[in-house]
Amino acid sequence: MKVLCYSSFTFSYLNRARVLFQTVRRFHPEWELVALITDEPPPGFVFDVANEPFDRVVHARDLGVPNFESWLFKHDVVEICTAVKGPFIHQACSWGSDAVIYLDPDTALFASLEPLERWLEEYDILLTPHLTEPNDDSVAIQDNDLSASRTGIFNLGFVAVRTTGEGARFAKWWNDRLLSYCYDDIPNGLFVDQRWCDHVPALFDKVKVVRDPGYNVASWNLSTRKLAIGKDGAITVNGVPLRFWHFTKLGPTGDTMTKKYAGDNFPVYEIWSWYKRQVTAVTDDAIPGRWWAYGTYDDGAPIAKAHRVLYRQRTDLQKAYPNPYATGRDSFRRWLEVEGA
Repeated sequence: MKVLCYSSFTFSYLNRARVLFQTVRRFHPEWELVALITDEPPPGFVFDVANEPFDRVVHARDLGVPNFESWLFKHDVVEICTAVKGPFIHQACSWGSDAVIYLDPDTALFASLEPLERWLEEYDILLTPHLTEPNDDSVAIQDNDLSASRTGIFNLGFVAVRTTGEGARFAKWWNDRLLSYCYDDIPNGLFVDQRWCDHVPALFDKVKVVRDPGYNVASWNLSTRKLAIGKDGAITVNGVPLRFWHFTKLGPTGDTMTKKYAGDNFPVYEIWSWYKRQVTAVTDDAIPGRWWAYGTYDDGAPIAKAHRVLYRQRTDLQKAYPNPYATGRDSFRRWLEVEGA
């Protein structure tokens, strides 16, 4: 099976993406690896794809999204790195691969994903739920079960599709939804791309929900997943091979949630320690920690989230200012100053 595997990120997450693609390359040297980047390199950083662990880069600006600057401005960094996943997977279905797999940049493989290829011979869409076993503890229910109810049953740090049949139909549908409705707006039923995929089992056939606990291990499901490391170094989860881990929220928040649910399951801390060392080893000091080229107006002033929300809610502003990043006379920025917004 010819597989294309991609991840979506900005340069501030390049270190994590490097670890991801290094691990994918280790287990799947035959896959085509693509970095989907919604960013521009920071000054002083030389980006040479030939020295990276992926095969090529696709820039979000080259996806052919109409009125790109206007569309981009409506989203914060998390929203846009999620939104571009839809146009990419839809277009990639026509690029000659048999399957397209998405993995978040803060994931890493620990074993072959060959079972996914076998499942994709039978199914057209593969999804992993946040939880595969119910929690009994009231705190875990609050933290994990209710969180999944708010943010989506399935974690879209992973999705895999066949490029034909229902997989292609899903990719087109997801493209359409994410182009228009990929916002962090839980009160209105949206949490970027994830809430949309709650509909997938109802809207599409040939869907497999991957309940194997070795896939998409993360802080939100550690309450029901027990890690073990054998004498031969093999890592298992509830007795099955660990396939990939989702190292979400690297830093104090991730540490807190991991410790809360790992408890005395000490292999969890060994895996996190390994991941932190890998990320540190491939971090380039020339990239500022929270760099995102589209986080500021053309004059370097930061863009407030409220300005993005206002712009996406007002079609009159979108028509009047097709490039809201511009500054100076007759710009959206000047309009905000005049209106005191």
